[in-house]
Amino acid sequence: MSDWRDNALARPPLGALGWLRVALRGGLMGAVIYSGLLLLLLLRLIERPLFGPARPWTPHITQMVCKLVFPIIGLRLITRGQPMPQKGAVVANHASWLDIFALNAAQRGYFVAKSEVEHWAAIGWLARATGTVFVARKGTEAKRQQVLFEERLRAGHRLMFFPEGTSTDAIRVLPFKSTLFAAFFTHGLDHILHIQPVSVIYHAPPGQDARFYGWWGEMDFAPHLLQVLAAPRQGRVEVVFHPPVAVSAFANRKELAAYCESVIRASHPLAVSEEPSVRH
Repeated sequence: MSDWRDNALARPPLGALGWLRVALRGGLMGAVIYSGLLLLLLLRLIERPLFGPARPWTPHITQMVCKLVFPIIGLRLITRGQPMPQKGAVVANHASWLDIFALNAAQRGYFVAKSEVEHWAAIGWLARATGTVFVARKGTEAKRQQVLFEERLRAGHRLMFFPEGTSTDAIRVLPFKSTLFAAFFTHGLDHILHIQPVSVIYHAPPGQDARFYGWWGEMDFAPHLLQVLAAPRQGRVEVVFHPPVAVSAFANRKELAAYCESVIRASHPLAVSEEPSVRH
């Protein structure tokens, strides 16, 4: 039986009109993103000495840029529910690089990403500028990362992360790893923080495979980006904010991770069942 990760999606050649859409949409998208980045970096020169680790201004620029990306692409963004007002973190399922734009457009926050992302061309630069928290997979880094998480959370930063640990084909929700949830149970943070589960649900363009927006396995970023930009008709993405829960309502990180997974999985109309795995 083949693994779903190896089941690549066949994509047709772009064609002349496809390349024209890539040029128009891609050019405008790049101009908006890098103009926003320049404005953000200039504003940080004032924001950093005045507010230290707090970022009261620049997340508004990130949100504005991400909102603009969707009408440029032609992908409809629908938001349901409300971002929580409490301090804490957001956890979401992970289907595509588009998740970054969708979640940033729907609320203001800071992503938690694997340390490798920091060194990716262009993307790593954008991630660093927007305040992404980078975590290493090495066990020896766990204590340092715990301290970093606490500092950001106590500074009022809304952290956003993907407990599945990898992106999917957009039609399944993988078992959540509980490792990063441990940061919420230390030094009294469990008494002041809330966690909000968020579902990110993609609906493919009419006539396309349901996995159209999924980015998984060994897929390269550039070809996937080109296919999305070239699509003559786009689908839509829903960002669903579920009710937040107090960390103190759960006995440990595994219970909290399991709860968030169940809420997100239950709300995903396309979710394919996955065999349960050992939670880390």
